[in-house]
Amino acid sequence: MTSAPVTATPATPAPVLPATALAIVGNPGHRRVTLFQAALRSAGLPPARVVPWAEVLTGMARFRPGEAVRIDSPGEDTYVDGLLRGVSDSTRVEGGARWYASFLAAVDRVAVEVRAAGGTLLGEPAELAVLFDKRLCHAALAAVDVPVPPSPTSGAGAPPVRGWPDVRELLGEPGLRRIFVKPAHGSSASGVLAVESAPGGRLRATTSVERTPSGALHNSLRLRVHEDEATIGALVDALAPDGLHVERWLPKASLAGRSADLRVVVAGRATHAVVRTAAGPITNLHLGGRRGDLDAVRAAVSLAGGDWPTALRICERAAAAFPGTPCVGVDLLPAVGWRRFAVGEVNAFGDLLPGLTGLPGGPAEGLDTYAAQVAALTGARPGSLPPSPIRPGRPPRASSGRDRTTVTTRP
Repeated sequence: MTSAPVTATPATPAPVLPATALAIVGNPGHRRVTLFQAALRSAGLPPARVVPWAEVLTGMARFRPGEAVRIDSPGEDTYVDGLLRGVSDSTRVEGGARWYASFLAAVDRVAVEVRAAGGTLLGEPAELAVLFDKRLCHAALAAVDVPVPPSPTSGAGAPPVRGWPDVRELLGEPGLRRIFVKPAHGSSASGVLAVESAPGGRLRATTSVERTPSGALHNSLRLRVHEDEATIGALVDALAPDGLHVERWLPKASLAGRSADLRVVVAGRATHAVVRTAAGPITNLHLGGRRGDLDAVRAAVSLAGGDWPTALRICERAAAAFPGTPCVGVDLLPAVGWRRFAVGEVNAFGDLLPGLTGLPGGPAEGLDTYAAQVAALTGARPGSLPPSPIRPGRPPRASSGRDRTTVTTRP
């Protein structure tokens, strides 16, 4: 893992708004849509027209001539989740591969229909295909020299993980005694296992997954620790059909006695950062993680002889691998000692951080993540990049399943 300096050179394209009417593909009334609408209102702009994900997935959505269309997350809606994953219980973990295929097919349809109406899509479908496959995303980051945890499953050509025997074998390889096993198309730590092996064959796995007597897997808001190989193996075997990504578990720096990482929001430039701390390896806030003190992190980096601006530039370089995606959330992993950093994941919808204002001295100082994106769209603030839209008449990439298996890297 290295932290080589990187230079980001934000440009200032012509603003998309307010000359263009805006539509959001999202779930009406849900937090993401509500917060974005509030940001528009605060900027003195009219509300966006909401195109429900339910209408997109059932073929009822229509797009108007000349609209700029923002695609937001389809999450936090039980009915929409059922349409995507084919399960009726929103706590179920299974169905990731079906979710991925259904989501990408829907995004491609939106792109075609927006283009046919002469509108502009604020995002790139081909990049979503990579961002929502952890194996492809890892390879795309490594290809542009973003420091990432070593992984035996990175890229389209890597051998698939078919079940627990494959994971057990990987645990015996050099450097893989401690690993994360992640559903390839998962999010919010759904289905993730942090697995440790020790001499004598002892195992320990930390996960939020709960397996019922029927064999079904459910997400829980409580982390569990398993030390029985049969239990751990059964979980991995149940997750494997949807695809798995494996990477080395990098020891993270600590803050006030707790392991720490950061979610950094990047829209051309790094605009927001939140520290997440936990007693164990999984820091997600909804699983018991706590927000940490960003000033304390910056002080720790400085005291260790590290460089905080370099850490932010690593996040910007990770985001630059996806130039057609207007805003991403980068999970930044500080190594023990606070001198080196790696990128764990890049999240296409990683901007839901209510109440968090921009980095001091940065392009979004004083703005929340949604207000910063509205400012970028209108050109009201310099430094934060508007998206690279799909122009009318330009066909969307990744329009077939075969295309989605190819990683396209970009400088």
